[in-house]
Amino acid sequence: MTADTAPVIISCGEPAGIGPEIAAAAWAAIGAQIPMVWMGDPRHLPAGTRYQVIDIPEEAAEICAKALPVLHHGFPNPAKPGTPDPANAEGVIDVIAACVELVQSGDASALCTAPIHKKALIEGADFAYPGHTEYLAALSGGKTRAVMMLASDALRVVPATVHIALEDVPRTLTPDLLRETIEITDHALRQQFGIAAPRIAIAGLNPHAGEGGTMGRQETDWIAALIGEMREAGFDLRGPLPADTMFHAAARRGYDAAIAMYHDQALIPIKTLDFDKGVNVTLGLPFIRTSPDHGTAFDIAGKGVATPASMIEAVKLAARMAQL
Repeated sequence: MTADTAPVIISCGEPAGIGPEIAAAAWAAIGAQIPMVWMGDPRHLPAGTRYQVIDIPEEAAEICAKALPVLHHGFPNPAKPGTPDPANAEGVIDVIAACVELVQSGDASALCTAPIHKKALIEGADFAYPGHTEYLAALSGGKTRAVMMLASDALRVVPATVHIALEDVPRTLTPDLLRETIEITDHALRQQFGIAAPRIAIAGLNPHAGEGGTMGRQETDWIAALIGEMREAGFDLRGPLPADTMFHAAARRGYDAAIAMYHDQALIPIKTLDFDKGVNVTLGLPFIRTSPDHGTAFDIAGKGVATPASMIEAVKLAARMAQL
């Protein structure tokens, strides 16, 4: 199959969360335009969902306009919204692995993952990875570091360090880590977003990008030098920039993606600018992976009030990236 005919495959995620309902809603909204297939137990889909079990992903294209194509993966138990069942944890993990295999074989064009609940997977199946992204990297062979990008029409932003305590950021953020993050981001912008000459803005770590060393010395000690060195190697970089002034509209027009130094420095601006439509994109994998930028939302699961906007954007972005 080609990217024109292979569907985007959606993993079921945590059955007790909002994943099944937002996947069904995404199909209802854009299934007539974008071939997609959902893998999971159809018992976990919302009541009344029009679905059809298929045998191979290739069948999705002709089915998708009238029903949600489903690749059946049985789970031990039905889902109780808001309450994860440890018995279903192994199934969640197995679905992710099966989806990756289909994307890597070319039977699916891209992977869009519904949210998982790490605590439930640890308790139910001894899940050995810090999170979804690390598991995907392991399944792909782990040859490069996986990097998280949050993307919307308003902003693309990459945190160089992610889920660590703020006090750990200065010692975790090294020249090698930042260099690799810039290289992976530049490559992805070229190969997966179709930007021939990417412009990347680099935030400083400290307030006012250190203000000449008076508010922290990382910028003057090595960040500025690294940026200069990479510019000489052909990268179009600007920075280090004060993070408090690099995300307004005029500043964003000057770059294609921003690299921030830690989690909140990256996620606060994009969630403020486009909370419902932000998409999590994993860079550095040998396949396309997107995900809605939210969690399982157990508090509203099964109530029919979860917005599918981020899932819709995640499927749309995955399909666009697959065409490049």
